[in-house]
Amino acid sequence: MDNCIFCKIANHEIPGKIIYEDDKCIAFLDLSQATDGHTLVIPKQHFDHFLDVDQDTLKHLICVSQDVAKKLLVKMNAKGMNVITNMNEVAGQSVKHFHIHLIPRYQENEGFNPQYTDRSELVNLDTIYQQIHED
Repeated sequence: MDNCIFCKIANHEIPGKIIYEDDKCIAFLDLSQATDGHTLVIPKQHFDHFLDVDQDTLKHLICVSQDVAKKLLVKMNAKGMNVITNMNEVAGQSVKHFHIHLIPRYQENEGFNPQYTDRSELVNLDTIYQQIHED
């Protein structure tokens, strides 16, 4: 896509702090840096989101993400890692090019909080289960 910023980084049309690259994908430091070392892993080929990516590419991206995450843990002395992908704007996707966030964690309450609210008393799991399985 002509105006996709991630495609431009992948094609080296604009600079990025690249920490890994191969023929299928690239990993670079996110400009926003939710925590130090926050890295994005993207396919070089443009896919809008998770459901658009072919399975071979997706498998490769997961393996690369795992390798990069291990490196970040060691090199950045992190104690944990959030591995996140968002799909569509309603879920927080701000760039419409599939990407995996690797967010090193150093301590609790460091300003980035992807925790979920317990809604167990507000939902009926049987109803949701039936909705998913109905034809």
